[in-house]
Amino acid sequence: MSQLFVRTLREDPADAEVPSHRWLVRAGYIRRAAPGVYSWLPLGLRVMRRIEAICREEMAGIGAQEVCFPALLASDPYKETGRWVEYGDNLFRLKDRKGVDMLLGPTHEEMFTLMVKDLYSSYKDLPLCLYQIQNKYRDEARPRAGILRGREFVMMDAYSFDVAQEGLDEAYQTQRDAYIRIFNRLGFDYAIVKAMSGPMGGSRSEEFLAIAANGEDTFVRSPGGYAANVEAVRIAAPDPLPIEGLPEAQVVDTPDVPTIESLVRLANEVRPREDRPWTGADTLKNVVFVVTHPDGKREPLAIGLPGDREVDEKRLEAALEPAVAEPFTEEDFAANPQLVKGYIGPGSLGEENSSKVRYLVDPRVVTGTSWITGADEKDRHVFNLVVGRDFTPDGVIDVAEIREGDPAPDGSGELHLSRGIEIGHIFQLGTKYADALGLKVLDQNGKLVTVTMGSYGLGVSRAVAAIAEGTCDDKGLSWPREVAPFDVQVLATGKGAEILEEATRIASELAAAGLEVLLDDRKASPGVKFADSEILGMPTSVVVGRGLKDGLIEIRDRASGNARDVAVADAVAEVLAEVRG
Repeated sequence: MSQLFVRTLREDPADAEVPSHRWLVRAGYIRRAAPGVYSWLPLGLRVMRRIEAICREEMAGIGAQEVCFPALLASDPYKETGRWVEYGDNLFRLKDRKGVDMLLGPTHEEMFTLMVKDLYSSYKDLPLCLYQIQNKYRDEARPRAGILRGREFVMMDAYSFDVAQEGLDEAYQTQRDAYIRIFNRLGFDYAIVKAMSGPMGGSRSEEFLAIAANGEDTFVRSPGGYAANVEAVRIAAPDPLPIEGLPEAQVVDTPDVPTIESLVRLANEVRPREDRPWTGADTLKNVVFVVTHPDGKREPLAIGLPGDREVDEKRLEAALEPAVAEPFTEEDFAANPQLVKGYIGPGSLGEENSSKVRYLVDPRVVTGTSWITGADEKDRHVFNLVVGRDFTPDGVIDVAEIREGDPAPDGSGELHLSRGIEIGHIFQLGTKYADALGLKVLDQNGKLVTVTMGSYGLGVSRAVAAIAEGTCDDKGLSWPREVAPFDVQVLATGKGAEILEEATRIASELAAAGLEVLLDDRKASPGVKFADSEILGMPTSVVVGRGLKDGLIEIRDRASGNARDVAVADAVAEVLAEVRG
């Protein structure tokens, strides 16, 4: 410790929002270099290298081969696949001295595809799996939470190449199993959930989420085994209802009802139902956005959903990706006078109506359902407006918020919401990139066929934070054994040369036995050493101090907080037994 490049901090960094960020900075594992960009100090780098080693061991176990591409890339392949535009502002773009477009790689599908195209041409060369562990760059609009959402990060990305879908299915399962082994070894709770493919493309897609109260991703699970990121949840649409016999639509004066709650209250006063009271679920809320496409084109979009629900921004983002949506502003309403703010109804919406505003509705808004909604006039609403009789939307969009207790789409029970941190994402890419870049091989019949691909990403640097987030406590970090920067920390606490000599002897013998050992040999008080030990978070600590005069040393377990005294003569054997299980 007297030589280690580390400085622990007694105060939280001002920009720390989550525990992992706070403790990784305070314990001297990382240091902020710029917004969303961090330097790795020796302790942090040791943790990341251990995670990388686990990844490499498991990748080698399934026959994957490691390569390494540059982070600085030519733009042409990304233009061919469309991602030069699709990535929008998230892409770090630059020009070389000759004015040629370049980029910092956000991910490397194009490069892997072109490398295989360059070297392989026959079905006999496949199946193949390649991977790399490399720095990636994305210009996050709001970098936050330390290394959980940064602009530079380390990721392992693996890619499988097969001739047919059957091979891709097998490769996907092989990678999935390898990822399960990796995450089991990393030592924290996680869930595997169905996910959206997004701009990556492809069909089957799953995320590995570290369960964390501060996670930025919301996912759902049911008692029957359904699990999905909220963006990937698909609401089962109810069956259409008969229209015959439904009461005619009526426009009603509704002054001073700026909210769904006030509208429902008024409806129960002036138009009470015979069977039950009106609720927010009987109203049709119409929310208007401006959608901006990667090429800069802007267009309005109206979304109709039950009034007791809100549009989930992340679900909307996933549904429209790579386009982005922003709520209508006062200027937008002024440019679209047909849309009466607060009283927008289906009568003014739709590509066939006067406003030409595309109108998509929630899956629950099916033919035959009747609604209270805006009448496109200030202080007026329409009752009994029936889908399929009085209006027809342009389509369906499933972006309403998912709530605790909602039914699972597969009928496996009620959904329960949890928070998580995405640390892995696997895809069946299919032929998206092979088609775009011309990756074909000759099959057994001498016919050119397009190669089908899988993509498997794991956030290595993000995993450091995810593990810290899941294992830290109010005293500091607490690393699982497989990823801890050192197996054991030996503390020499107290005055007298014999204490340091004994601590040094124990540390040397543990190191000779193959353990990674950190010796706190500093001239500091026992209180400082104990506090630093808890902040640094090594799984086992050996305290050589006052008990030495009685022939005892103390062994502490960081995760449980348990401590026990053992005889000095047995210390090394006891520690080895504890570390090696």
